[in-house]
Amino acid sequence: MNRVLPNRPGRVLAMLGYFVVAATLGWSGEKRVYVQYQSGAKGPVMAALKQAGGNVHYEFDNLEAVAVSLPEQALNGISRNPHVALVEDDPIRELHAQTVPYGITMVQAPQAITPGGATGAGIVVGVIDSGALNTHTDLPSAPILRGQPDFGFNDQRTWYRDRSSHGTHVVGTIAAVSNSEGVVGVAPGIGGIYMVKVFGDTGQWVYSSTLLSAVQQAVTNGPAKVINMSLGGGVKSKTEENGMKSLYNNSGVLLIASAGNAGTTQTSYPAGYASVMSVAAVDSLKALADFSQRNSTVEIAAPGVGVLSTVSYRNGALTVDGVSYISSALEGSMQGTANGVLADGGLTGTGSWAGKVVLVERGDISFAEKVANVAAGGGAAAVIYNNVPGGFAGTLNGSSTIPAIAITQEDGEYLVASELGVNAAVSSVATLDTSGYDYYDGTSMAAPHVSGVAALIWSKYPGATNAQVRQALIESAEDLGTAGRDNSFGHGLVRANNALTRLGQIVGGGNPPPAELAITNSSVSVPKGKPGRFTVNVTTNKTATITVSTSPNVGTASTSGTSLSNTFQGSGGVTYTVSISATAGSETATASHTVTP
Repeated sequence: MNRVLPNRPGRVLAMLGYFVVAATLGWSGEKRVYVQYQSGAKGPVMAALKQAGGNVHYEFDNLEAVAVSLPEQALNGISRNPHVALVEDDPIRELHAQTVPYGITMVQAPQAITPGGATGAGIVVGVIDSGALNTHTDLPSAPILRGQPDFGFNDQRTWYRDRSSHGTHVVGTIAAVSNSEGVVGVAPGIGGIYMVKVFGDTGQWVYSSTLLSAVQQAVTNGPAKVINMSLGGGVKSKTEENGMKSLYNNSGVLLIASAGNAGTTQTSYPAGYASVMSVAAVDSLKALADFSQRNSTVEIAAPGVGVLSTVSYRNGALTVDGVSYISSALEGSMQGTANGVLADGGLTGTGSWAGKVVLVERGDISFAEKVANVAAGGGAAAVIYNNVPGGFAGTLNGSSTIPAIAITQEDGEYLVASELGVNAAVSSVATLDTSGYDYYDGTSMAAPHVSGVAALIWSKYPGATNAQVRQALIESAEDLGTAGRDNSFGHGLVRANNALTRLGQIVGGGNPPPAELAITNSSVSVPKGKPGRFTVNVTTNKTATITVSTSPNVGTASTSGTSLSNTFQGSGGVTYTVSISATAGSETATASHTVTP
């Protein structure tokens, strides 16, 4: 089937957005711009804009600016008007969009809640996005989850209708409730989510002025203390920059935005402004996502690959012996239902299945080949389970003749071990406007982790300023990549419990906590002309017991300190797994490599 959203919604939309930004910013000979007027000159400027045929969209009196669409031939005259201080493009902003999800644990949300005592209570997060399904069974109900009643959309596009599902996914990462079903968010006890819907059903881009007005309304009506912007574009706006700066400096708001999904060094805005925290994406192994943008404005990193959260549709279902499992249809799967007893199809799905529902492990061959093998053997449906922890979203790059869905490694291994021969029901039919769950990739998915953590720690110290919360997030982050701040990870992975401790120290005037143990560098090198020989080098950020082991075993090495270097003699052409561990008190850090010397 064609999935409601692409495998990497953020990446696809970001690439589309940059193309549109590079093209004309208006339609039918019009240009949409910010016009900033001289102090006290709003009246004559508004009269000039009206005379020129302008259509005013927003008025920002505190910035002495308006957003307006003008005929292109009128731009020169307006820019030369003596009452006008600045005319600049109103650039486009578009969506960035790719149980206890791994990201919730990775950012230490459970520890910050218990025993840390942070809940998110009293803090409202404003989410500028595509809406949120307010009837989702795993999202907060009113008045915790609410939104802008009218933001220029017709009745079919109110804030609680989310056909793109992007906003529902973002809200779930921040605030999915702790109950007996689905997932849990970073801050399930949050004081409020205030959704301002600026994207319609297709995730169409919007102008910078729409974003700026939406943020202002979230701050006023939320009233939001944290703003999540899982969106952006490649063109900078001075007016937008001043607006964000004013919100940060004068309204005490913490502004958080996704860094972008183009996988380049390009800067995305609003993330690139100094008043906004730019968030990069990492995977479950804390490696930088290949789509995450890398530049000098990246401030912090958070989970953004294979993130499981709430969505406003259901496009896959698996029930075994009356128990439901979180699943998603593979893109290209036939839309349909099937029933049969569970069978183990191994890695390839090859066999004689006679109406069975066949479990197949991910790996070795393509999803399409696995599903085709199951169909060729008479199978009623194919269920692909992951070969690494967690779930995934996959595509067949074509179509199938039987329903094909994806589930997590944990569920797949359990079903193979305990439920073979039991009756199973599979559905790959898409249902809109209903409670569902799916895995997304994108810096859009990373930003709400940071927003949720900010809400958690701020709720424990409500008297802290936005600058102090930001400082705590930065100074407590787990350093990744090159030691210190770098363009890929910023200051590192956001860590809620560490940030909670640090904010308490900042508010109380205390010293920063000692750095969390980390392996700052590990590498394996193979010298020329010495078959089978390889050297392992390890460094840590503080004194630890460092141990290196090999498999197949050709020796181990251990030392106490901050570095280790050891050469091992193996056999040429054999692949070795090198496992590295560092321990300092109760702290541990690990790394691994494979090498074929």
